[in-house]
Amino acid sequence: MDLTGKVALVTGSGRGIGQAIALRLAEAGAAVVINDVVEAPANETVEKIKAMNRQSIAVLADVSSSADVSRMVETVKNTYSKIDILVNNAGITRDQLLIRMTDEDWDRVLNIDLRSVFVCTRAVIRDMIKQRWGRIINISSIVGIAGNAGQANYASAKAGIIGFTRTMAKEVGSRNVTVNAVAPGFIDTEMTQKLDDKQKAELKAHIPVGYLGSPRDVSEAVAFFASEEARYITGQVLSVDGGMKGF
Repeated sequence: MDLTGKVALVTGSGRGIGQAIALRLAEAGAAVVINDVVEAPANETVEKIKAMNRQSIAVLADVSSSADVSRMVETVKNTYSKIDILVNNAGITRDQLLIRMTDEDWDRVLNIDLRSVFVCTRAVIRDMIKQRWGRIINISSIVGIAGNAGQANYASAKAGIIGFTRTMAKEVGSRNVTVNAVAPGFIDTEMTQKLDDKQKAELKAHIPVGYLGSPRDVSEAVAFFASEEARYITGQVLSVDGGMKGF
């Protein structure tokens, strides 16, 4: 998978899955723009990419804000002149049973996890259509497919990403722009590292391969969708879940 000459923007890429995706795209040859709301992790990812002799900059922005996203996209275009690949990865959780979920819990997750996908895609899609080449990869979740108690807000956002992905694939496919989604299962990140041994054992019991995935596993799927090898694949949702298919 050769992405030499391509410019990728990865939202929420200061740490975790987003950082792994950014590093994998850089490894494939792309110049990678790191987006986060916190400066330190964003700059750390940039330095890791530069150590690979690849180009990278950090742009701080709230990706649920249209104004912030417009500024971010202009910064990228002023630096690299184009955006070829957009990975909508930014996301948060505010877990709570629905009976206790507040309006703020619901709105914040829907804004960061779903609205951001709409705002960022809208900001780049016109140029992708004009250049007649583009790759948009949206990070959904197995929770958006199977649901999960205590995550009505998160599951709704991630399910919405799937609907958005399939719709956009139909809108822009004729312009050589593909839109796909990756739905990770339980991945070994800061979130799962906080679980105790018993909780981890219960999670693994749902996973046929018997272990948690790594951010690298997710990044490999994203790199494939970003590549020319995936040119005839669009509107798809690839579960990277160790065989769970629901839990």
